[in-house]
Amino acid sequence: MFIVYVLRSLKDLKLYIGMTRDLASRVRKHNGGGVPSTRYRRPLELVYHERCATRLEARQREKYLKSGPGHAFIMSVISTLA
Repeated sequence: MFIVYVLRSLKDLKLYIGMTRDLASRVRKHNGGGVPSTRYRRPLELVYHERCATRLEARQREKYLKSGPGHAFIMSVISTLA
């Protein structure tokens, strides 16, 4: 099982979208500075995640979330949480 996740930087409020098999470990790695693309945007908070059955499904969902309609979906989900 794979997990597609969205992190939000508390520093600049930008989003990071990725996929992993171990969500807790991956979020710790991001916040620990172990991921170059988010190192200078820490701290990060997990704002959304969803499970996918296969790597292919997760990759397709990740690509969608990085698109314009996908970003709109994420922003609508985040706005309901605030």
